[in-house]
Amino acid sequence: MSKTKRYLLAAAGLVFFLLFWEGVSSFLLPVEETFLLPPPSSIPAAFISEVSEGIWHVMLVSSFRHYAAGFLVGSVLGVTLGVTVALSPRVEASQAWLARIFRPIPPLAWIPFAITWFGLTETAAAFIISVGIFWTNYFTAMTAVQSVDKDLIEVARAFGHRTFASLLRKVILPGAAPGILGGLRVGLGQGWMTVVAAELFGIPGIGQRMNEASGLLQSEVVILYMFSIALLYGVSDYIFVIFQNKILAWQR
Repeated sequence: MSKTKRYLLAAAGLVFFLLFWEGVSSFLLPVEETFLLPPPSSIPAAFISEVSEGIWHVMLVSSFRHYAAGFLVGSVLGVTLGVTVALSPRVEASQAWLARIFRPIPPLAWIPFAITWFGLTETAAAFIISVGIFWTNYFTAMTAVQSVDKDLIEVARAFGHRTFASLLRKVILPGAAPGILGGLRVGLGQGWMTVVAAELFGIPGIGQRMNEASGLLQSEVVILYMFSIALLYGVSDYIFVIFQNKILAWQR
């Protein structure tokens, strides 16, 4: 299937979904109950209102600020420790039970501690976001390094790359790069999924605004910010894919 046809089918699917949604909201729900599922046609007016009042861009910038901090911290720590564990059987054995204990704990379970340690601040939100991103990158980096073909390492040694630093730079990290970058991309979406919950307790951002609008039954505003998160993720993912393709250009 050509790329043009794929885009046309994707656009058609989106248009059909919006028309179906509009029909359900407009014709199957009483007018006084459209707050249960506002039609898509109500979203532009909500967007104009939020922008004109200077709310929309402030909420997006605030959320992006602590999202970026959480993504950076969680990614750097996760990749660094994941690579370290994969390269050292002793380190892997020493932390194996710790990883099994802490990995199943969802980021939201850390909210009470985040508020206690950092207060209702952006640092608390960044901490919650970084927890989820950390484990994603930790395990993907560890698996990617462990999956590097051992024969490649032996060949590299035969060609003179005998030091650990040389093997790491020339063979291990390049071989693990697709897996590590894949984990970073997953973490990119994981972080946005955690943003709203991290802000529900009064930390300024998209989640706080959605909570306020929900309390006032302004469901169209809630949907507006849901779409805003999707937009932010789409843009960040698009930029990351460009970055990823440049790094992995040697594979082509």
